[in-house]
Amino acid sequence: MTPRLDYFKAAPDAMKAMLALETASRGLSIPLALRELVKMRVSQINGCAYCLDMHAPEARAAGVSQQKLDVLAAWRESPAFDARERAALGWAEALTRLEATGAPQPDYDALAARFTAAEQAELTLIVNVINAWNRFAVGFRAQHPGRENDAT
Repeated sequence: MTPRLDYFKAAPDAMKAMLALETASRGLSIPLALRELVKMRVSQINGCAYCLDMHAPEARAAGVSQQKLDVLAAWRESPAFDARERAALGWAEALTRLEATGAPQPDYDALAARFTAAEQAELTLIVNVINAWNRFAVGFRAQHPGRENDAT
């Protein structure tokens, strides 16, 4: 797949704003492993190979087991995830598929039962930031340097 545009070169001020938002999201109280699980699941939904490739090693480094990463796409059917992870993943899916879900009450209720109000807002920001990155990467066909022709 051929990259369409280098968005960092095309709009450096916009990318500075995105990077500032990313930096701010990394300083929130949501644990790193949970943030990475959410980023991975949202990127799976959005079909963002660039972000999946980036966040898989980050998730493992944060302590997410390979087994969880292996079954993440089927998290609802897997016993690998605890109630807090399930609530976060459900909320992430609901917001990522907003046009189809409308952020349903059961997903919010599960979130509210396991996260404080501040954590709910923080998790929502994390979901929004990774969705924004996915849209840049997928829309402009971003590729990691040196991996353009990697067929493995």
